[in-house]
Amino acid sequence: MSLSEVDFRLLERCLAGAPQAWDKFVDRFLGLVIHVAHHTAQSRGLTLDRETEKDLVGEVFVVLLQNDRAVLRRFRRNCSLATYLAVIARRVIVRRLVSLQKQPPSVAGDQLDRQAAADTSIERVIDRDRVEQMILRLDPREADAVRMYHLEGKSYREIGQTVGMSENSIGSLLSRARQKLRDDSNRRDRTATESG
Repeated sequence: MSLSEVDFRLLERCLAGAPQAWDKFVDRFLGLVIHVAHHTAQSRGLTLDRETEKDLVGEVFVVLLQNDRAVLRRFRRNCSLATYLAVIARRVIVRRLVSLQKQPPSVAGDQLDRQAAADTSIERVIDRDRVEQMILRLDPREADAVRMYHLEGKSYREIGQTVGMSENSIGSLLSRARQKLRDDSNRRDRTATESG
């Protein structure tokens, strides 16, 4: 199947950073990514709960945004955009599921708990610039950990080595950082409501 004119225009607008193009892109392909997440999990004998699904889907869209949408820029337009995105989504999801299965049960359980309680402000905000602005409100170690995990896709081990902490401490560090972001987001929402 070739690239449709609608998808071609949407992709071009998204790559150009046109207003609301990314939101329309996410709306158009969200169902596809959710389907790929469930199909990939089922093929590995797993069932996704709602929170893990959101985490996996969010990670796919973060990967699509990384490095100025490099993955989307590499699309050669020789097949449908949906097919290309399904392949990318499957790779991202398989990598995440494999990393969870390789961890000792206590670490994997902690990571699943952390994913289930993941900060909704980060999950909702897929725009990298806004995430970067939010991260600037954290102390440097927390900011580095959040950036490496959510924007660069690094493992707890890689983050621990970079920030000088044990791998088992990274989950707690990320949880504290997310709580600060959640509190900050709630404060901003209240301020906007009161001033509006």
